[in-house]
Amino acid sequence: MRISIIGAGFSGTALATELATPNDSDLDVCLVGVRNTFGRGVAYGESRPEHLLNVRARQLGASVDNPGEFADWLNLTERGRDSFLPRLAYGEYLQDRLQSAQALSSNLTCLEYEAIMIERQPGGFRIHLADGSDFFSDRVVLALGALPPQRLAGVGPRLAAHARYIGWPWQDGAIDRIPSDARLLIVGTGLTMADVVATLRRREHRGAITALSRHGRLPQHHLPDPSPVIELPPHLRRALATRDVGQLLRAIRSLAPVVHDWRSVIDALRPHTQAFWTSLSPVQRGRFVRHVRSYWEIFRHRLAPQVAAELDELQVSGQLRIRAGRLLRAGLSTDGSGVDTLIRDRGQTRMNSEHYDYLIRATGLDTDISRTTHPLMMHLRESGLVRADAFGLGVETSARYEVMDASGRTVSGLYCLGPLLRSRLWEITAVPELRASARELATHLLESEQASARPRRAAAAGQRVVKA
Repeated sequence: MRISIIGAGFSGTALATELATPNDSDLDVCLVGVRNTFGRGVAYGESRPEHLLNVRARQLGASVDNPGEFADWLNLTERGRDSFLPRLAYGEYLQDRLQSAQALSSNLTCLEYEAIMIERQPGGFRIHLADGSDFFSDRVVLALGALPPQRLAGVGPRLAAHARYIGWPWQDGAIDRIPSDARLLIVGTGLTMADVVATLRRREHRGAITALSRHGRLPQHHLPDPSPVIELPPHLRRALATRDVGQLLRAIRSLAPVVHDWRSVIDALRPHTQAFWTSLSPVQRGRFVRHVRSYWEIFRHRLAPQVAAELDELQVSGQLRIRAGRLLRAGLSTDGSGVDTLIRDRGQTRMNSEHYDYLIRATGLDTDISRTTHPLMMHLRESGLVRADAFGLGVETSARYEVMDASGRTVSGLYCLGPLLRSRLWEITAVPELRASARELATHLLESEQASARPRRAAAAGQRVVKA
């Protein structure tokens, strides 16, 4: 049996190493991904030295069995294990881990090509690669990570094709071509914006920077030392059992003021978040997405202390302004010298006409498959092999990670792993949850392979008896 994993970022490599074995096996594992970020993924393959992880090193091991593996790989001291290290180092760790697994295994193959099409065929799937080749696979796992950023709403066609609009800051050195005195509008105030500002600061950018989002909220930050670990009190556990977003929020608010650090409350909720989300009705999920999502993300996905300090310094100096509002329109100025925008501040009816030298999209994680331009995901959606969830969070799947087709039926043998599972699990973008889901899917795939191998072996044994 061949299992092909499409996507060689964290989720894809974690699953591949779970399935790799040095022993003779009936299972063939094929990891497919683009060459530039193979083994690292976009999150770590396109990062820069100034981009820091937002999780402490001691928690980032890629294996469920050894959460401290990353810190061990770097031979960190106890103090170093609680630090926030460059994402480049984590990418090197993931790549080294994959290379070691491949060197020791007898069943793992790596293909550094982009998969652009998957066709359903009797007994499996045919995978088409960007070089024109194709091959058959019994099982396929979509581990694509986050999708490419979409064009900002309101951006005119001339601007969209011009260097004054930077839709992905790390592509083709776009951010390096910005003059140091340029006046910038960044759409997004989350972790991606923090990375952009860190790079601009490293390049000694002097121009004014405005960061705009609907709510104008910056992510909260970690403390230099870990927050104390707490157990959830009974009233918070009861609130989780109610399957009601409002009751859970009231319970959290009542607890936060009496604990040493509110971060402890959020961290204590993490082991329960997936179960809570899966228990919610569609109405409750919609309520969470509309009213709670933006708050959850800034408290849950926090900045490294060093990054938060840099942002504070830039705000105090006046160079960086965080603003709540909406970009209604953006177009290339008549002479091509900049970007003309219409912006409405939050709570206002009046629109402001403003001019900037560059517009940068930094809106972060995108898992909305209904509007993506990702070639493979577009093909899968248009062919009816996958179905988008109602809230633009990702791919609809079964409890065993099998994707749902356009009719709501499971597609036998086609699985999904990684951030595109947000529609089913919500909390599935950080290493602890990703490595756990990789282990769970690997266990299911191995059980499936063993079940299907028994009839094959019995048939082969029967043929040997007949020949004898």
